[in-house]
Amino acid sequence: MKITALETLKLSRMHELERQWITSQYRTIKADCAVVLIHTDEGVTGIGEACAYGNPTLIEEWVNWLSPTLIGKDPSDPSIVPHTNYRSWSYDCAVAGIDCAWWDLRGKIEGKRVSELLTDRPIERVRLYASSGCRYDWRKNPHQLIEEALEYIDQGYTAMKFRIGTHWAWDGVTVDRFLGLVRELAQEVNGRMELMLDGNQRLTEEEALQIAVDLDRLGFAWFEEPIPQTDIDGYVRLNAAVDMHITGGEQFTTLEQFRPYIERHAYGIVQPDVGWCGITEGMRIAEMAHRYGIDCCPHSWHNGLMCMENGHFVAALPNPRVLELCMIQGPLQWGMLQQQPIENGYLTLSDCPGLGVDLADDVAARFPYVEGGYAIQVQR
Repeated sequence: MKITALETLKLSRMHELERQWITSQYRTIKADCAVVLIHTDEGVTGIGEACAYGNPTLIEEWVNWLSPTLIGKDPSDPSIVPHTNYRSWSYDCAVAGIDCAWWDLRGKIEGKRVSELLTDRPIERVRLYASSGCRYDWRKNPHQLIEEALEYIDQGYTAMKFRIGTHWAWDGVTVDRFLGLVRELAQEVNGRMELMLDGNQRLTEEEALQIAVDLDRLGFAWFEEPIPQTDIDGYVRLNAAVDMHITGGEQFTTLEQFRPYIERHAYGIVQPDVGWCGITEGMRIAEMAHRYGIDCCPHSWHNGLMCMENGHFVAALPNPRVLELCMIQGPLQWGMLQQQPIENGYLTLSDCPGLGVDLADDVAARFPYVEGGYAIQVQR
């Protein structure tokens, strides 16, 4: 068997006005997707979703540029897959898409699930956490956050992650006001699901510490990226100050980038995204973190194929915990696939080989790509 071609499928869907959401100072107006396909001369095709943060058009350019290094090669040879280098988001996302498509192809060739290729004892289903808390507006209705959490409980989810809302300076939001809402949320949830907070690197260390202490007291599972990721000393101090995990690393694409955060225990949980770093590098990161007693809970924000990639990754981890599921991506998320293997807050990995899912037959016609950014800046 030989590789005959690489292809990038670019997809989009504009959000209806009621589906648009604002967090910080940005309104998200559409959903994007980039799928890498590896074709072979025996009709077997591997598929992998590349993180759309790399820009689907630029991802396509990199896949086209790299494709001559794979065409004509034996797909069973892992050395043919390029490596991420953390110098360019678009390059790393393209490489991650190729890597994930290669794992899907390898699984189809060998008749095994990707998780079975990664470990001898993968779990059969992965617990999901509902990831959103991006729609509440401090000016209009901050309690929408609580309404949303209760909806997820009704849908069977046992964990939720939320963000810190619209730009605080617009409405004079303080740490105390934010924590007041968090305490209301925890009271309403009343232990029915785990809670996590993502700071999106928007806080000072002083603000983050004050919030972390309260979250720890409330029993939160983790506090994600509270301060700028380059402030490793700040992360070390925060992670040592509370029993709750301080987490991060979604934008890191190599073990080299994670090394100081792992060695110094700046993160209590590492969060690579295989749609951004690839399954191969993701496993290297998770395995090294495990040696230091640090678990891995990947970032996984976009569409259904990326959910499956990260799902197989989590299923193969030495201590599988939870997988992120974006709750506000819209119809593109699962409409791009023929399957939606989610039930009662869990992702089930089917017995089908590879990643276990197929692209919808009419996916390109239903979700034609729309050029331009996915978010616009809001002024208030």
